[in-house]
Amino acid sequence: MLERARERDVADPLAHYRDRFDLPEGVIYLDGNSLGALPKATPARLEQVVREEWGRDLIRSWNTADWIGLPQRVGGKIAPLVGAQPHEVIVADSVSVNLFKLISAALAMQKNAGRKVILSEPGNFPTDLYMIQGLEKQGLATQRLADREAIAGALDEDVALLLLTHVHYKTGARYDMSALTKAAHDAGALVLWDLSHTGGAMPVALNECGADFAVGCGYKYLNGGPGAPAYAFVAQRHHADLQQPLSGWMGHARPFEFQDDYAPAPGVDRLLCGTAPILSVAALEVGVDLAAEIGVERLWAKSQALGEFLRECLAETDVDLDLVSPDDPDRRGSQLSFRHPDAYALCQALIARGVIGDFRAPDILRLGFAPAYLRFADMAETARHLAEVLASGEWKEPRFQERAAVT
Repeated sequence: MLERARERDVADPLAHYRDRFDLPEGVIYLDGNSLGALPKATPARLEQVVREEWGRDLIRSWNTADWIGLPQRVGGKIAPLVGAQPHEVIVADSVSVNLFKLISAALAMQKNAGRKVILSEPGNFPTDLYMIQGLEKQGLATQRLADREAIAGALDEDVALLLLTHVHYKTGARYDMSALTKAAHDAGALVLWDLSHTGGAMPVALNECGADFAVGCGYKYLNGGPGAPAYAFVAQRHHADLQQPLSGWMGHARPFEFQDDYAPAPGVDRLLCGTAPILSVAALEVGVDLAAEIGVERLWAKSQALGEFLRECLAETDVDLDLVSPDDPDRRGSQLSFRHPDAYALCQALIARGVIGDFRAPDILRLGFAPAYLRFADMAETARHLAEVLASGEWKEPRFQERAAVT
């Protein structure tokens, strides 16, 4: 098993990219779908921003270092990774805030049609549902939830917006973006895709699929660092009609004229609200550049290969876990998720051995594949550790039962 893994690592065309990341010795990191690893170039870039752009040039760097254009520049670099045009994507705020802005924008577009239902699924990532519920409490929206298999049938004349996560955070199940977008449009609804577990890991074709809106995360597969800013996409055809409720200073058409009345900036620039967190966006740019250099098609091909190889290794070690991710690699994202009644303790026992995955309540062990820095040997070793932990029962030790604040 390990011998085959090493042979595959030698033949891997992406193997040398592992050296572009600062990875702890002896750690197998399978949580890049929650927080990406640190690119080695990021600290130097941040030091440049801190010492030179901020420290030396001070406020002049808004112009001399083009801090003012950083959200648009990095958004433009993300755009081809998700199948969009550069002027359709901007870096701003968090996924949660961008969801609020774009859900509100969609409701405004559908107001004349009398539509206010936001359709999603139970078990969607909590922040997506919480944002709908927040607007519902204000009397602006009505939440409707339908199981995955019933989504298309729940689209009717009352639905203003279909809001789904392209790859489910817990199971890794992947929606058919093209088919569901078409179904929503046929019913008169708009569509907002959450790409948090997609962008930078696998190809996305927002424009080809006809998507209206999308949001995505900067700190997972784009390796932007903890709390990295998110990004938002608005199809060009909606730019003129886009109205978002957080009409902040940086979303103004002419912010440095300091007018009393708000006038929205053109296109996606109006999604800006407050001042961009320059250090965070600069860090994100390093990760985005690296993903673009590798190429999302190559990342996706290796991700699928890693996932299937881990399954082969687990089968050879007779690990008895309930796979909740789809069997078909084309129907899942860059992860494998397993159900176990003591998944939290199992996860903690693996972490103690240097195999870092994560737990999702109530009973899911989630192993993510960031192909830029993972090896096939890591998959073989993960299978070995998992088999040993299960066979020995070491996960039953009291120290692995204690719940931390972050799981």
